[in-house]
Amino acid sequence: MRIRIIDAFTDRPFHGNPAGVLLLDGPFPPDAWLQQVAAEVNLSETAFAHPLPPGGDADWALRWFTPAAEVDMCGHATLATAHALATSGLAEGLIRFTARCGILTAEAAADGTIAMDFPTSSLTPAEPDPEIVSALGAPVVSVHDTSAHIGDLLVELADERTVRELTPDLAALRGYARRGVIVTAPAEDPARGYDFVSRGFFPAVGIDEDPVTGSAHTALAPFWAARTGRTELTGLQGGARTGLVRVRLAGDRTLLTGHAVTVIDGELHTSP
Repeated sequence: MRIRIIDAFTDRPFHGNPAGVLLLDGPFPPDAWLQQVAAEVNLSETAFAHPLPPGGDADWALRWFTPAAEVDMCGHATLATAHALATSGLAEGLIRFTARCGILTAEAAADGTIAMDFPTSSLTPAEPDPEIVSALGAPVVSVHDTSAHIGDLLVELADERTVRELTPDLAALRGYARRGVIVTAPAEDPARGYDFVSRGFFPAVGIDEDPVTGSAHTALAPFWAARTGRTELTGLQGGARTGLVRVRLAGDRTLLTGHAVTVIDGELHTSP
């Protein structure tokens, strides 16, 4: 069974966010096996996809697993899957996926970027949780709940430097009931090619820090659109590894655009 490691939201190897990708010939194997493969790959997400019969609402069925759990929505592993399909000749033009969060689409452009259509997250203002503020170890400007398929807490911090230098108490965050915490701030200098920065911490699902979280940008897009008055923005996410996500807010849908590059292409020597 062919398995790939693909770096998403970057055009250079060893940058962006790596995802495992397995393209299956038939229906999904048992969940326990999928989870074991994801734990073995040990990246923030491993994507599994199989083709669907023609004539339906989607072309491929898609699921994502962290090393510890299945998730409802994942942007970077969707980008990696679309890249695998496009570069292997298994799909052309618009690719339609069916997933836990509904129908998602991805389409490659002539410049090598892939644009994905995701549902926009709702944002509900919330009171800062003293335990979360303590775990982050930085003053909080505002807090918002995100919608169900994301399930993260979006936390605005004072500035880019605070986001970049943040060293949260991951053990404290591990006991938090939500999927994770996204921290964000405006870019110090938009001339550098991005409008806002973010980092994502998800220890509750086995990911201490996710380098570039596509799904988080379905919440970051409306958050920063409301503050800048612009519907097209670029976000830089990450700590040690970083990647760029171009976002375009279109009402209840958010377009996420980025590059991807295959780093490892090999064979999985086991079967369900």
